[in-house]
Amino acid sequence: MRGLLTFTVLVAAVPAHGQVLPRAQDGVDVSANIRLRYETIDGEARANVPADEASTQLRTIVHGTYRTGPLTLGGTLADSRALDAPTRSALSTNEVNTLEPIEAFVGLDVGDATRKGLFGHLTLGRQTAELRSRRLIARDDYRNTATSFTGARFDIADGERWNLTVFYFLPQQRLPDDAAGLRSGRIALDREGVDTRIWGATVARPTLLGRIAGDVGVYRFEERDRPGQATRDRHLTTLTARVVAPPSPGHSDGEIEVMRQTGTISASVAGNAAWLPVIAWFAHASVGHQWKTAWTPHFAVEGDYASGDRRDGSYRRFDTLYGMRRGDFAPAGLYNAVTRSNVVSLGPRLEVTPSRRLDAMLSVKKLWLASARDAFASTAVVDATGKSGRDAGWQSDARLRFWAIPKRLQLEADGVWLAKGRFLTEAPNRSNDHDTLYLSLNASAFF
Repeated sequence: MRGLLTFTVLVAAVPAHGQVLPRAQDGVDVSANIRLRYETIDGEARANVPADEASTQLRTIVHGTYRTGPLTLGGTLADSRALDAPTRSALSTNEVNTLEPIEAFVGLDVGDATRKGLFGHLTLGRQTAELRSRRLIARDDYRNTATSFTGARFDIADGERWNLTVFYFLPQQRLPDDAAGLRSGRIALDREGVDTRIWGATVARPTLLGRIAGDVGVYRFEERDRPGQATRDRHLTTLTARVVAPPSPGHSDGEIEVMRQTGTISASVAGNAAWLPVIAWFAHASVGHQWKTAWTPHFAVEGDYASGDRRDGSYRRFDTLYGMRRGDFAPAGLYNAVTRSNVVSLGPRLEVTPSRRLDAMLSVKKLWLASARDAFASTAVVDATGKSGRDAGWQSDARLRFWAIPKRLQLEADGVWLAKGRFLTEAPNRSNDHDTLYLSLNASAFF
């Protein structure tokens, strides 16, 4: 099978969410993951894609580490492909990226090796990244392809008192990106360049007050045209502030995060397009409780707001950059309808863990548009007059995961029902009037 790749590469251990991890063992460590997915959708909510489609996808990841003293060398090879893509399909570089070295870098520890005092970790080269809440930069494991960057990252922490992450990344632009190349799984190395870059810093206090942690950050994103590809020339500065009390059996929990995005953007991709000032907002809030009883149920109520464009001379559509959507909204893949742009959502989420091998989640959200004149979330469905209203409907999202062989084989099923509201059934460029039904079945093997 073409997707099954078998050779050893090296990967550096980068601290997740800016937290400095315990020191890894010296020597070589190699692992691999193969995931086979079948997904199908009926009544697609997005515009300009087939209303109904099915796809079988294969993702293979091989990675490892070689560590000696403070030095870590590394790399990760990923192969993501669609096995049966039709001529007209919604598949994109989110699903297909064949035979790509998504990580190849050097890591260096500096400072207190015990991690009790001042300790830092420098990472140079191609790498994936997850920062803080993962709403702006993340490695979305549900999506079939990974977001990768070339650049530098420095994490430093003073024990458990505070930690800081500084980064400068050139995002990898996945190739090929044409329909024929995606269908055939043509091999083309991704590219990066200073025409697209993101940099910034975040700082956190793991123990701000009792169980409550907090972090703030600044993210600067810049892009410009390059030969063969025109862009909106986004120049965005996003300021973030968050407080969070993570779930824990027997305790209440919650999270509040607010982001303000400013800068400039071109009115279109035309070379002489006017520049528009950007003023956009995002906010997330949740409150929940986890019980110590059997199944350790966790119940929460969540709300999100991401501003949309009002067509008033400024640009107000929030841009989630390289953030993940699965944690707050719903799966990507063929569904891929809801993200942090022109959306308001509110609803409950229930998670249960009947055993060490089985867990389940159910989320129900009421969805609206923040602006009636902008495209809803990532659907590209829009009514410039605003006459179709703001009601996008109700989304029900469920997930079931089971370790058929503990630590070796995991089975997962994901299902979404989007009961479309007035906007998605009346907007001029709507895909269709039927509710959206999405199902994916996954089998992941770990070696």
